[in-house]
Amino acid sequence: MTETAHAPQGAPCWVTLLVPHLEAAQHFYGELLGWHYRPGSQKLGEYEIALSEGVPVAGMGEARDSLRAFVAWTPYFAADSVDAVAGRVRERGATVAVGPVRFGSGRVAWAADPAGAIFGIWEGPVTPGWRVGGRTNGPAWLELITRDAFAAALFYGEVFGWDRADPERYDIRYEHDRVVLRIDKETVAGLSGGAVEDAPDPRIRPHWHVHFRVEDVEASAAKATSLGAEVVLPPADAPPERPVVIRDPQGALFSLESAGS
Repeated sequence: MTETAHAPQGAPCWVTLLVPHLEAAQHFYGELLGWHYRPGSQKLGEYEIALSEGVPVAGMGEARDSLRAFVAWTPYFAADSVDAVAGRVRERGATVAVGPVRFGSGRVAWAADPAGAIFGIWEGPVTPGWRVGGRTNGPAWLELITRDAFAAALFYGEVFGWDRADPERYDIRYEHDRVVLRIDKETVAGLSGGAVEDAPDPRIRPHWHVHFRVEDVEASAAKATSLGAEVVLPPADAPPERPVVIRDPQGALFSLESAGS
């Protein structure tokens, strides 16, 4: 991706999908969300940039053998210093699985929070104009499904400095049964409780969840089903304020919500 801009400390700055079969994932999301693709960095092996109307919205990579059991969307958060953020992750009893390492024009680390949800930390320039909520058929916002939303908010707030940041820019508050993060008055992430660390069903274990904005949720959910996905929470059963949850054909979870919401 073209990297020339910078994101605020602690703001979501990218999302990626890791799957066993990249071409199958490209077909599914291409048909569902109208995405097209171009090659990404060769340092990641099989890696593609997903484009919506020519604008980069996500990365997609093929998992190596050791990672084939791990199929998920992963968010990345911007850091002024990936080393400082990784240090705060470790100080709070969480895990830095990989890095920090140099990658392209920046540095990156992958971590798991105390409940086991995986996220990325990125220091460096990002795709200009990329943001959650930026466009239809792109990421609308991120949601952490975890055991204790308040404990998670404390962890991420301390790690990324949300609790010490400019109150005119960062706003964290409890709304609609979740903790909500706004940056520059834009809702970028929510933290919801109820997950169980050792649950056999990955939909119940702690994880970061990407919500995509579409024009017609019911039509998109039907399309996803025709493409081999599982609609975990159908539109007819979802409360008005909750998105429709989808499990793609390779097992990755995500949600669809109306472009008008």
